Amino acid sequence: MRLLHHDPKTGLLRIRLETPSDLWRIARMIRPGDLVGASTTRRDPEAPAEAKSAERERRRVWLVVRAEQVEFHGFGEARVRVTGPIAEGPFDQGRHHTLDLVEGGELTVAKPELTGADRALLEEGTQARGDPALLVAAVDWGESTIVRLRGRMVQPVAELSRSLPGKRYGGAAAEKARAAYRDEVAELLVREGAGATAVVLAGPGFFKEELTRALLERAPGLKAKLRTTATAESGGAGVMELLRSGRASEVLQGSVAAEEADLVERLVTALGGGKRAAVGPKEVESALGAGAVETLLVDETELAKPPISALLDRARDGKVRVFIVGSGGEASKRLRALGGIGGILRFDFVPGGRERRAG
Repeated sequence: MRLLHHDPKTGLLRIRLETPSDLWRIARMIRPGDLVGASTTRRDPEAPAEAKSAERERRRVWLVVRAEQVEFHGFGEARVRVTGPIAEGPFDQGRHHTLDLVEGGELTVAKPELTGADRALLEEGTQARGDPALLVAAVDWGESTIVRLRGRMVQPVAELSRSLPGKRYGGAAAEKARAAYRDEVAELLVREGAGATAVVLAGPGFFKEELTRALLERAPGLKAKLRTTATAESGGAGVMELLRSGRASEVLQGSVAAEEADLVERLVTALGGGKRAAVGPKEVESALGAGAVETLLVDETELAKPPISALLDRARDGKVRVFIVGSGGEASKRLRALGGIGGILRFDFVPGGRERRAG
């Protein structure tokens, strides 16, 4: 995300959206009532009769709408749709229009007062270093799940479930079925891995090693970006296990989705051990007051609440790292169960002011 202009007097922001994660962030920043401007096309009622039919149909213009509805679409080509009445434009003022915000586009949004949530989203976006595209496969004989991670998006690619005979049964027929399954998974990974920054194979047993050999026979160029790691599960459960594991930051370097799961896991682990964790608004407020918070995790469903926004402002003033956890995933469910907000602490601290005894 690039902040091209900010007028403190009017609160007008001009922003370039550079990654899919920027689209996720801007969808959380825009709220009903905000004035949002972008380049768009609309049927031109003022086109002269002699104009070509296509020109009478659509015309590219800059329109500003007063947002009523904001929708984020993260599958396929990520986009944000902002719908509302036209507030500024060459024609059709007052009529409803939908702006499509896409990667690479620019927009303006009027924010007379930036909330703590707005500042956190802006800072995360402007400090981010891009969204590497990672292909992750949790594989085993008969069950494999392939997903694409790009920034905050976990996009499903394929789910394969096959009933395969074991090696000890079926003879040549069994071996043929297993080879066909291995080749099917390998071909999917070769096709999808061509545009990926890294390809990660995870799973139990030795199927991932056999799959690695099949992959490199087909596409030797994948060797430089291929990573393998062990998980106890395959399929969707294996993907979640990898995201939640401490190894995720190593094999999924640069993935916001992996970092999100890893940070929530760290919070839960610290809380379970009775050390260095504060959960819920009251505990977090106490820990922030003591300067104990290292990283503050906030579920996105909490962002609009004024008390949470105030805590985000306090965290920002105290140079605390703020990480916003996207809703809908396993990490979000775990954080919401703890009150929607939690702090990983720098030192042992009992909210309320008492320091814990070591051990």
